[in-house]
Amino acid sequence: MIRVLVVDDDFMVAKVHSGFVSRIDGFEVCGVAHSAEAALAAVGEFQPDLVLLDVHLPGTTGLDLIAPFRELAPELDVLVITSEREAGSVKKALRSGVVHYLMKPFTFEVLRERLERYRSTYANLDSSGEAEQTAVDEAFGVAGGAPGASSHKGLPKGLSPETLLLVETALRDDTEPASATDISERVGISRASARRYLEYLYESGRSTTSLKYGVVGRPERRYVWKR
Repeated sequence: MIRVLVVDDDFMVAKVHSGFVSRIDGFEVCGVAHSAEAALAAVGEFQPDLVLLDVHLPGTTGLDLIAPFRELAPELDVLVITSEREAGSVKKALRSGVVHYLMKPFTFEVLRERLERYRSTYANLDSSGEAEQTAVDEAFGVAGGAPGASSHKGLPKGLSPETLLLVETALRDDTEPASATDISERVGISRASARRYLEYLYESGRSTTSLKYGVVGRPERRYVWKR
């Protein structure tokens, strides 16, 4: 069983997320914390395998807890769950080696897919004494050390894996079709750059597109992540 600590300052949200985790085979909730102090104490006491970590905690950001968590539990993994959409927070999470950055609100199916991918990644690595390249590629993904992140091999010239993950995350967690303008504002890149990344995701089969017709001018291309 993979032991999970749920950290969220909202008691009801933490209860919902705990219920989600309990419904997924191979995972169990070992504790719940609603503040930075309680989270640090829980990591030290329960030694969880994975923390579902909210960014917005009273008096601090959850991202600043990742390093102290790993001093208490060196093999701990972190999956960030938050309403924070600032590109700077996503970049900070990436540099901290989180396994994924999941934006609220989301459904049970979305969380289950992330956790099952996390579980299968480690199962592949633990299945033998030597790791196969495919298992290593899956473990490191585009984040260079974030198990469970999507893998994008052979990117076209001018596209970076880090920015691609930001665009993918923004599109994946959007509940409505998004335009290049929407994604550029959310991620903090130019509209032209956003369109290049969105077109790459479309051409690689990870998203679908549609056209939105206005009163005047050319129709706007909009993108939806394939569920």
